[in-house]
Amino acid sequence: MNTRTIEIMVGLFVAAAIAALFMLALKVSNLASYGQDEGYEIKAHFDNIGGLKERSPVSAGGVRVGKVVGINYDNQNFEAVVTISIQQGYQFPKDTAASILTAGLLGEQYIGLDPGGDEENLQPGDEIELTQPALVLEQVIGQFLYSKAQGE
Repeated sequence: MNTRTIEIMVGLFVAAAIAALFMLALKVSNLASYGQDEGYEIKAHFDNIGGLKERSPVSAGGVRVGKVVGINYDNQNFEAVVTISIQQGYQFPKDTAASILTAGLLGEQYIGLDPGGDEENLQPGDEIELTQPALVLEQVIGQFLYSKAQGE
């Protein structure tokens, strides 16, 4: 092989590596949405959302069914209001429960949906009534230390 062919091969390899790193960065940061813009929006109120962010995944039974599209604060009820976009084709009963869970070693937080048994489904604009806030490690450690101090 001549030098020119080797240089072209190395250049193509470097370009492919840069493209792969770019795609990996988009996937890790949840910026890549492969046609998941269509769907319907519902809301859920939480006492504490921990480190939940916009574009965080929403899953049910381990399957990604949507994403978080907005996070606001309700000054009347003093709660966080999370707007969730559910992909077309997924339906959930009105008594579905939403929990903020943690995945992986990096501690990425996501919303887990646990379907109920109601015969009517959630409609666009509905609110999830049953929610469980995020588990904040600092609060758990504080409660443990306080209970140990009271026991002595």
